[in-house]
Amino acid sequence: MSESRSRRGASRQRPRDAMPSGAGGNRPVVAIVGRPNVGKSTLFNRLAGGQIAIVEDVAGVTRDRHYADAVARGREYVLIDTGGFDPESEDPMAESIASQVRLAIDECDLIVSVLDATVDPTPADREAVKLLRHAQKPVIWVANKADSRKHEHEAMSLYELGLDLILPVSALHGNGTGDLEDAIAAAFPEVDEEHEPIGGRDCSRVAIVGRPNAGKSSLVNRLVGEDRHLVDARPGTTVDPIDTLIVRNDKPLVLIDTAGIRRRRSVKGGIEGLAVIHAIRAMERAHCVVLMIDAAGGTAEQDARIAGLAEERGRALVIAVNKTDLMSADDRKQVVTRTKEILAFVPWAPVIPVSVKNGRGVQKLMNAVDSALKEHDKRIGTGQLNRFFAEVIETHPPPTSSKRDVRLYFITQAEVRPPTFIVVANRPDDVHFSYQRYVVNQLRKRWGFEGTTMRVRYRKKRRTENPDAAPR
Repeated sequence: MSESRSRRGASRQRPRDAMPSGAGGNRPVVAIVGRPNVGKSTLFNRLAGGQIAIVEDVAGVTRDRHYADAVARGREYVLIDTGGFDPESEDPMAESIASQVRLAIDECDLIVSVLDATVDPTPADREAVKLLRHAQKPVIWVANKADSRKHEHEAMSLYELGLDLILPVSALHGNGTGDLEDAIAAAFPEVDEEHEPIGGRDCSRVAIVGRPNAGKSSLVNRLVGEDRHLVDARPGTTVDPIDTLIVRNDKPLVLIDTAGIRRRRSVKGGIEGLAVIHAIRAMERAHCVVLMIDAAGGTAEQDARIAGLAEERGRALVIAVNKTDLMSADDRKQVVTRTKEILAFVPWAPVIPVSVKNGRGVQKLMNAVDSALKEHDKRIGTGQLNRFFAEVIETHPPPTSSKRDVRLYFITQAEVRPPTFIVVANRPDDVHFSYQRYVVNQLRKRWGFEGTTMRVRYRKKRRTENPDAAPR
């Protein structure tokens, strides 16, 4: 048995909600590309450590991109699954999918190109190789569906494409994925721990994100003009965004502008997909996210997706509904209500109607940002927490599970940015999700945390811990 086949899923990914959420990670972006039905989505699920992308043995199932956090040999990165690239397809969606693929290639740091080990190279494979050779990005070539030694040998025919190295893998069974993860991790640039970011490592960073034409750049220009304390402005670590250091209330604040999407090229399709990649990159370096929404266009699925990315990454979040100067008071109230309904999964995020053009509501928006950053960094003392926790348990004890009592011993705050709490229990896996939600709601009711994500983890009591010293 080959080394590739002996290393089945050698490094398993942590669950998505277990990914570190501290700002400044700047995780690389890896795009999986290839023609239809070569197993891209299966490989995506394997690397991401979960059933995330839809997998069917039918060409063209994946028409849009999917995103997930993943880990390769301890290096965290963002994984993108793209639709099948086939320039000769007669499918009316083919050109749109091709645009999405090209945008993903342009914006990613590393490409994993998937070929089919069981068939000879096709015209679509040759076109994909030609495209990637001009991309000026590192590429890892993968022959998927190498489910047996016979298929590994069949994959040798792919070398006629002129490739230097092809890794045989079976995304379905996990064969060879350990070698692939080694290659992915080796292709990432070394982390520059000594590089000092603009404003310093402790300076708060606010990413301004949203769909095209929502007013992101206009907001930055308005803030720079009003505060009149522009300290520095330089390109960030991404393709287009600019980091602008201003002084607000005698404190430095870095604004990360993700505008420039339409200026980048004249491509009509896939623009909003590009906005998501820019948003992901900006969030990696931010503590707070301002999601700009065009009031006239309304809140869309893409806005919800971006808000979800901010929540997943543990960022503070403020929603700005822009261009409300064109609306009546009743219409403004309705659009705010509708926005809260669509983004109901982040009820803690304030929704602020603004008009960046005339400045109305901008100071209120920034006050909400200041407050969200403060709550994002809030720490509660252990004594206060456990007195509160004793009241919570007495008022509403956790329900029993499988006729066994669930006992919660004590709570402590482990981290800030975002506020993260640890509850020690005898059966942490048996704490019902509804009770977990109740605890979160009670923490917010007592201490606010308005504008920031909050985490509550449950773990088993260690033998060295004394539950009698804390409320039960």
